[in-house]
Amino acid sequence: QVVTLSLLMYPVLRSLALQLHSAVTGSYISGTHSIAFINCLNEQIAKDIARAIMDKKLAAYVNILPKSSALYFWKGELEESTEILLLVKTRTSKIGELSDYVRSIHPFEIPEIISLPVDQGNPLYLKWIEESVPRD
Repeated sequence: QVVTLSLLMYPVLRSLALQLHSAVTGSYISGTHSIAFINCLNEQIAKDIARAIMDKKLAAYVNILPKSSALYFWKGELEESTEILLLVKTRTSKIGELSDYVRSIHPFEIPEIISLPVDQGNPLYLKWIEESVPRD
């Protein structure tokens, strides 16, 4: 039982240790923040989803990139369309909640919601993301 409890506590203890290390040294912990990519059919849907994300404080910043061409397979057929792409800057710990929320409001059957961890960046900008997005 002690081993099981130790293994279950490891992620929590590791997280606390990394937060303490970051606070003491002032260094950024790679992967603390992420950029999520969300595709949208048109600019109005993109703005509506971006505003909804911001209203729920699931992100510090959302870019709405202009229309781009897309090629993809859907139900075995090659499709071509245009789309608007959202770049969502947030805490990595919010990606699950962000994904669940966007799926609940997105008109696509299977919306693109993927994320990449931020390795490094401007420390002041990363701190601003931290301050803008509440902890879990």
